[in-house]
Amino acid sequence: MSTTGIGTFTIRPLDPLKDAELLHSWVTHPKAAYWMMQDAKLPDVEREYMRIAAHEHHHAYIGLHDGRPAFLMEKYDPRYVELVGLYDPEPGDVGMHFLVAPTDRPIHGFTRAVITAVMDELFADPRTRRVVVEPDVSNKAVHALNEAVGFVPVREIDKPEKRALLSFCTRERFFKRHSPAARGVAV
Repeated sequence: MSTTGIGTFTIRPLDPLKDAELLHSWVTHPKAAYWMMQDAKLPDVEREYMRIAAHEHHHAYIGLHDGRPAFLMEKYDPRYVELVGLYDPEPGDVGMHFLVAPTDRPIHGFTRAVITAVMDELFADPRTRRVVVEPDVSNKAVHALNEAVGFVPVREIDKPEKRALLSFCTRERFFKRHSPAARGVAV
């Protein structure tokens, strides 16, 4: 659980069948273009998240804002998923993707609060030393957001589906910037 000035965030495991309709509406929305599922049909989304649910090194979660579904989070082990052969993983590396649900009523600072809650969740595991991301090089908005929470770009890499910006955020860098006191949260 992560509490911010705009509410409380909790994260639960994704249920590929029960959550498929909700996910489908998120991943096919125009704002989710970088998720690369714009033309997906409901069975495609079910299959993709059933595949993730069955994978030993890839996990998906639904993030809740004040109890309501608000974002998708995936974590993966980059030694086995997404980045195999594209960089030299270190012990404690965890890969991450996140997608904020589309809304008609945006809340100022919401996406930054979501990525902060995602990072809190990943670093809650003491084995996580560094979070790894690989967003599309043209996704300037997410690069700025990643930098704001402590990611440092390392280099561009070629993945089968995109040219990506490999970036890392260490535990120390994240907590230096995002300790509860730094976020204005009473401890």
